[in-house]
Amino acid sequence: MITIALPKGRIADEVLAIFTSIFGSEFAFVDRKLILQKDNFRFLLVRSQDVPIYVLYQAVDLGIVGLDVLEENRLDIIRMLDLNIGKCKVVLGSKEGNSIDFNKPQIKIATKMPNITRDFFSKRAVAIDVIKLYGSIELAPLVNLADAIVDIVETGNTMKQHNLKVDEVIMESSAYLIANKNSFYAKKTDILEIYNKLESLITKI
Repeated sequence: MITIALPKGRIADEVLAIFTSIFGSEFAFVDRKLILQKDNFRFLLVRSQDVPIYVLYQAVDLGIVGLDVLEENRLDIIRMLDLNIGKCKVVLGSKEGNSIDFNKPQIKIATKMPNITRDFFSKRAVAIDVIKLYGSIELAPLVNLADAIVDIVETGNTMKQHNLKVDEVIMESSAYLIANKNSFYAKKTDILEIYNKLESLITKI
């Protein structure tokens, strides 16, 4: 049995469609259940940020999660394959018509990704005050909570709707297949079969 953690939402749907395609058996969650068990697989639906935690502590063997989450959490797990789905960008953004004053003694940045944010600004030797938020990041510059934000965008439409602009792309992200180190060695044959099937499918796309 291989247990796989999926992030709730569109990526989970896409991954299950891929597994249905490559293993010839239909995989789908029903009735709001968080566990799907079929054939030799068990899938768990969890919050995106929690996927690497489940993998690290071997509650699951494999996980699918965005590169942004991996870069933010920096846990001791195996990054196996870029699945080329769930593409988005981590960006620095601020109010339209305003420019970020990098000469200020300290810039206030609102984000749910403090590690990525600190890395980005430390490379530029810019002092920042990170304000950790858990949602509605776009509000922060509008009510003067922060000078700018570091957030995830897909199309950029949400930022435009809030009168914000993208100042710089910090990193590109997409969903990765990750593995627990112990699971990888204990279930190497099964895990590599999944890896090879996924890789061959991605190569064809």
